[in-house]
Amino acid sequence: MLAQSAYAAGSDAPEKKEVRVGFIPLTDCASVVIAAVNKFDEKHGIRIVLSKEASWAAVRDKLVNGELDAAHVLYGLIYGVHTGIGGPKKDMAILMTLNHNGQAITLSKKLAEKGAVDGASLRALMTRERREYTFAQTFPTGTHAMWLYYWMAAHGIHPMNEAKMITVPPPQMVANMRVGNMDGYCVGEPWNHRAIADGIGITAATTQDIWKDHPEKVLGTTAEFVQKHPNTCRALVAAILEAGRWIDASLSNRLKTAEIIADRAYVNTSVEVINQRILGRYQNGLGRTWDDPNHMKFFNDGYVNFPYLSDGMWFLTQHRRWGLLKSDVDYLAIARQVNRIDLYKEAAAAAKVSVPKDPLRTSKLIDGVVWDGKQPAQYAAGFKIHALS
Repeated sequence: MLAQSAYAAGSDAPEKKEVRVGFIPLTDCASVVIAAVNKFDEKHGIRIVLSKEASWAAVRDKLVNGELDAAHVLYGLIYGVHTGIGGPKKDMAILMTLNHNGQAITLSKKLAEKGAVDGASLRALMTRERREYTFAQTFPTGTHAMWLYYWMAAHGIHPMNEAKMITVPPPQMVANMRVGNMDGYCVGEPWNHRAIADGIGITAATTQDIWKDHPEKVLGTTAEFVQKHPNTCRALVAAILEAGRWIDASLSNRLKTAEIIADRAYVNTSVEVINQRILGRYQNGLGRTWDDPNHMKFFNDGYVNFPYLSDGMWFLTQHRRWGLLKSDVDYLAIARQVNRIDLYKEAAAAAKVSVPKDPLRTSKLIDGVVWDGKQPAQYAAGFKIHALS
């Protein structure tokens, strides 16, 4: 909590006490929900008013027009709005990362029965049986689109030229696969495990297979909201940091989290569909089971939550790679505008969370290519499979 003396003086008191925060019914909305349910928000002088949304496009529109103060939102959606390639252009802000890992790519049972159970066998099937293959992601500039494209390209499939891509809201993925609208999709949990439980799909890859400890959802808002309500933003980040720390603290807390978010008001599914993968217990729908240490994390000693500049830049490089950005931009400058490291550090101090010294981090992705935040234009142009003009 911020210093009581500062609150008494009024200088650090939240400008807006009630904060309307949007979310989509996904397992990774958990820290936002827990911040409200377990009253971490009250500790920091605010009240989170949760708003369940139907699609990422609805979240975008409500952030832009001010109906939402902030939201659990796709990393790449915020960058898409900020650059004007993902809807109406508006200056945006990322206050923190909400989670790492925990998404997946689902292929239909029909594809699996023909031998397509992973990237290599999908490539083989698409070469052997020529037809239009349809895959779904959740938002054109969002994380799931980028994971799906990267995974397909890593296995020699051009996602733009060799398949049809459609956009489907996360809670509608399973129903659309059930009626045959797509061959595969990339989405957050629990909608991959739900496809297995319903007997209509298999898990071909987890997103942590593509990039271990990848950034996923963020706490997003507009630059205008940050400018007008900096203390409110700091309080909101501190509350959600404490919620993430609570979730990651123990097995029992994770199980309790699954029970809470399964409720109709939040994800609206059975606890059993959520609680396995939130614990890292995976099955692929074909008889294989495994424990994944790189499952969804909400805190991980604060490593999850720092808004690394290199994470934001990575999404811009992929937007460029797939032709969404028509030319190179000043990748680092945009990341510095959007990722509010200054504000995050102040909130982290209030929640007693340590922060890394370097705003860039290094990762090796599924294709063996290393991303370190340096030379982003060369990185974007360096892939064999791309849609650069």
